[in-house]
Amino acid sequence: MKLLHIDSSILGSNSVTRTLTAQITAQWQASHPGTTVEQLDLAVATPSHLSAESLGFRLPAADDSLTPVQRAENAISEQLVQQFLASDVIVIGAPLYNFTIPTQLKAWIDRICQVGRTFKYTEKGPVGLAGGKTVIVALGRGGVYSASEGGRAMEHQESYLSVVFGFLGITDVRFVRAEGLAMGPDAKAAALASAEREIEALAA
Repeated sequence: MKLLHIDSSILGSNSVTRTLTAQITAQWQASHPGTTVEQLDLAVATPSHLSAESLGFRLPAADDSLTPVQRAENAISEQLVQQFLASDVIVIGAPLYNFTIPTQLKAWIDRICQVGRTFKYTEKGPVGLAGGKTVIVALGRGGVYSASEGGRAMEHQESYLSVVFGFLGITDVRFVRAEGLAMGPDAKAAALASAEREIEALAA
């Protein structure tokens, strides 16, 4: 079994989501002996955002019209989608930045969402091609968003990730939430304790 451990927080050692993804990965390895882990730090190795050059993955690699820049960007996209498709479990750290995910994580998602590789279009609509995987997302939030209808309407982090991975055909998407991290020491301690309980439950 192969686990892909992805972090996207820009806060380094101060990141709550990085702490949580490390705990989730360790818990998974303890519960599933023999699991190999590959790490991807999107805050360090950030793929460029989509542009005319980085859309080269939509063209055949052997296309003579591709520029050197397009070929280089194509290679990055190919590496990322192969890494994603080869993984059985994907653990993702996704802090909430301005009501949504970090742009670094969005850039990675844009690279792996490839027609014919991770989804396809049919006469009945799109069909995901990346099913059979487990995705576990560690969410970090300064405020509390899951406890009210208004809060849930404001966040485009968990809601977006649920949709995009479902679009790729992944039905086993799990979330570990640490909310209220910026609402004082007691609230932060309670959020971390709650997240740790959720992580422990993953092994049950």
